[in-house]
Amino acid sequence: MSNILCTICARGGSKGVKNKNIKELHGKPLIAYTIEQAKASGLFEHIVISTDSDDIANIAIQYGAEVFFKRSEEMASDTAGKLGVIKDAFIRSEKYYSKIFDYLIDLDATAPLRSIEDIINSFNQFKENDNDNLITAMPSRRSPYFNLVEQDKKGKVYLSKKLDSVIVRRQDAPKSYDMNASVYIWRRDAILNENSLFLKNTGLYVMPEERSIDIDNELDFKFVEFLMKEKENAPR
Repeated sequence: MSNILCTICARGGSKGVKNKNIKELHGKPLIAYTIEQAKASGLFEHIVISTDSDDIANIAIQYGAEVFFKRSEEMASDTAGKLGVIKDAFIRSEKYYSKIFDYLIDLDATAPLRSIEDIINSFNQFKENDNDNLITAMPSRRSPYFNLVEQDKKGKVYLSKKLDSVIVRRQDAPKSYDMNASVYIWRRDAILNENSLFLKNTGLYVMPEERSIDIDNELDFKFVEFLMKEKENAPR
């Protein structure tokens, strides 16, 4: 079995929803779903939380994750990029556990609808395709070639991406995807040495829309809870 580190990054100062990462969702804190999925996947010896919040840390520990450091104020600011936060957690973990990890899988706490199979299958695809890193996404609702538009400073409206020939049906446009902030995977050398999410050998794992909601506001919370209740009450 390869040495795979799991990180879950959850800062306390969420803006869209107060205390989002530990807000109760269908009977348990939001972050609990991701921790339980990581444990159930059987891929990880260590599931590490990067947080600046004692409340998040305490709840994460209750659900079986590990918290051995507190994220710095700089790393927890509104301007801090997530890639830097993940890299920080990876470096700290190798030092703390005195262990070299071959791979890093980061699971976003705001994507509770992912399945355990999504974690396992995306990693299997990543290894099979010999990627340097991998992101997950869903088929986009709006195509930049057909019905996604921009407006310049002078007020001119234009398609975000233009092809040589005119497209009259959305189905004829090149496939495009919305990143769903669910699973991110890196080889060790990639997470340590690269500073971009998009590399020469970045893989894409496509998930259905019903497992791709990234909770960012109260409406997202209500919709995800609705879907969870529907699934729970569905005939078996």
